[in-house]
Order: sequence, then structure tokens, then C-alpha cells
Amino acid sequence: MRRLLLGAALLLALSAQAEERSLRVAPQATDARLKADESPHWVVYDPAVTEPLLVWLPGTNGHPASGPKGLFQAVRSAGFRLVGLSYLDDVAVSQVCKGPRLQAHPTCAAAFRQQRVWGDATAAPIDDRPEDAIVPRLTRLLRHLAEQDPAGQWVGYVDGDEPRWSRIVLAGQSQGGGMAAFIAKTRAVAGVLDFSGGWDREAGGELARWYRRASVTPPERWHATYHVQETAADLLAQSYRLLGIPPAQVHALDLPLRPGGQPHGEGIANAAYAPLWQQMLRTVRPEP
Repeated sequence: MRRLLLGAALLLALSAQAEERSLRVAPQATDARLKADESPHWVVYDPAVTEPLLVWLPGTNGHPASGPKGLFQAVRSAGFRLVGLSYLDDVAVSQVCKGPRLQAHPTCAAAFRQQRVWGDATAAPIDDRPEDAIVPRLTRLLRHLAEQDPAGQWVGYVDGDEPRWSRIVLAGQSQGGGMAAFIAKTRAVAGVLDFSGGWDREAGGELARWYRRASVTPPERWHATYHVQETAADLLAQSYRLLGIPPAQVHALDLPLRPGGQPHGEGIANAAYAPLWQQMLRTVRPEP
């Protein structure tokens, strides 16, 4: 009997593994206007299960498929589909909105993020085209998946001209975390996981005013982390207060760094934080 039970368990495990699909989708396959040499989107899901979706936004110069594997495994184990979105992340807000440009354009950071997220900023400080923007890219990817894999039930993640935000958790690190927060200000997403997500400033040195905007995503649906050894730890903590994230959901990480690790990346790369990832994912997972 024990042998039969073990055999049945193995068959179930193999069946579950066989269901999961991992895809790399070239952005140009979803929109011919996009460049052919861009990193692919990365998609992992079980086509038979209509799980909520977590969209991962990498940090500056990040590539979706080479993201934090331990965190990604926690996402799948928590019952999410996973999309690592490829977007124009080769330059960060802090690299553009500084010096004379910031003095001449005090709200440079908000304009930068508006253009990178929505593609419709006035006097944008970057050359991103409207079709390059994060939300149009995500919408086109979801439509592409719905068309190419109708059995995968992707149509339920699109609502008109935008994603169906109520079924989507946004997560990202550094630049990507800031982009997730920027979207959640004006769209009621299922949740936000912001890992060391930036510290945009205005000309006088204070943090950018966009952090203070009212958020349509409820405060209890936000989590944020930073490592106490980060150079910008105090600014990150202040930005999270301005975003209105409840103090209990701001996680100041303080475990020893991984050998060769950098504080700015510890929140997504150190497997010692797996219990925290699981806790955050449980609290933002939308109800069926």
C-alpha cells in the first residue's frame, strides 16, 4: 500500500509539473513597432488554472528571465501566474533627473515615470515612445497570450484597453519597484510589492511630490522592503511613509548580507527572506 501511495504521489507531482508552462515572448511579437533585440518577456503559468497574476518589473538593466529565482518560486508556490515584463529599463530616474535638468524641470521624476509607465507625459525627459511604455506593453502581451493560447484563459486578465488590475499584483525592485508604486497610485491593483523602489527627488532635494498623491490601491494592499545597510535606507523609509504604506508592512531588512551581495539587492536575492516573501504574497493575493 505504501508503495502504491508513493507511486500515486509521484504521478500527481509529475502531472503538476507537466501542466506548468514557461514561455519567452519577444516584445516585437506583440507589437511590430518594438525593437527586435529587446529582452523577452518571461511567462510561467498553469494553463488549466485561472490563478491571479503577479507582474514583475526588473530594476535598471534587469532582464525578466534572469530575475530572482527564489522569489519567483515563492510566487508560483503562492498560487500566482508570473509575468516578468521586458521594458526600457536601461536608465534610471536618478541618472536623468539631476543637476541642471532637475533645476529646470523640478517635477522631472514624475514626468520620467509618467512617460515610462503610460507614454503620455508632457515634456518628458526621456525618449521613450508611447508604444514603449510599460502598461501598453503589458496589455499587448496579455492580448497576445490570449490569442496564441486560448486554452490558457488569458482573456480574463484584460479589461478593455488595460489589464484587469483587480487580478494583478505588481512587484518590482529598484526602478521596477518605483514603477509598480507609480501605477498603483492611479489604478486599483490587487497588491504592490516594492523592493527598494527608489527615492525620486525634486530640485530642492526633497522627495518628489508624486509620492504624496492619494492612492486608489488601498494601503493594506501594499508591502515594501529595504535593507538597513543601503546607502539610501533613510530615504527609502521616508518614501514609503509618504506613499502611505502602513508601518507594519514596511520591512527593514537587517540579516547579514550574502557573500558578495549588495544591500540594494538583498530583498529579492537572499533566500533567508523566503518566509517574508511568503507572508507578503499571502496578504496581497486576491480572493478568487
